[in-house]
Amino acid sequence: MRLYFLIVHCALWGSSMSANWKKRCEDEWGLQGVPMPDSVDWKSVYDAKPFGRNFLKNSSPYGLTKDGPPPEPDLLEEPDRGPPRFVPEGDFSSWTTSSEVLPYDRSGIPEGAVICQLPTSSWFTMEQVVDLKAEGLWEVLLDEFQPEIVVQDWYEESQLHKFIYQLHVKLLAADKATVIAEHTANPTEDRSVYSHNWKEVSHVFSGYGPGVRYVQFIHRLKNQFLNGFWNTMFTGSSVMISPKK
Repeated sequence: MRLYFLIVHCALWGSSMSANWKKRCEDEWGLQGVPMPDSVDWKSVYDAKPFGRNFLKNSSPYGLTKDGPPPEPDLLEEPDRGPPRFVPEGDFSSWTTSSEVLPYDRSGIPEGAVICQLPTSSWFTMEQVVDLKAEGLWEVLLDEFQPEIVVQDWYEESQLHKFIYQLHVKLLAADKATVIAEHTANPTEDRSVYSHNWKEVSHVFSGYGPGVRYVQFIHRLKNQFLNGFWNTMFTGSSVMISPKK
């Protein structure tokens, strides 16, 4: 009999603690009206703090912030006569990176013109995949409530080309292959007037449908090598969840 009452007491205590953590989550992020089943480990959710937090790791590999202007490129005292390089300097931990060397751009060069040297251009691609459940979100929230998924990025006006930045974000199912929703940005730069600032790219996913479990974030920035390495930098990349739909 004592064992029975002990088991009942422990169950009631556990249920009370779970309800307490659930209430703390509800109050912390204003989750009134959001599906919050008792089966969820609400203490883990509270500890993860999944709302309004950037899920991308190492979002500013160059150590820069959008609150200040991007640094002006250093003028070379002597040309770099070494082989072209295509990977910029920076801490790219947590990113999966790759480079794609592009064919020479001969557009705008008159036929028969003598060319001493052309710049070698390349795309530098960086990718992260966010596991939404591992970050503290729960299935019924993603499937039924479908909170807003907010994506933001800032890239430098490097003046290297009219196309220097691309963004591709996919919302993926549990198999990491099925694409439920996606967004692509490929802005065109106006180089008629010199400008060297950070430019914002953003998108909000909403009403995307059930089944989303991962966010794949890919952006590409154009670099050039001509007597030295010239790159396009970025800062403040983010993927965040808003507790609204």
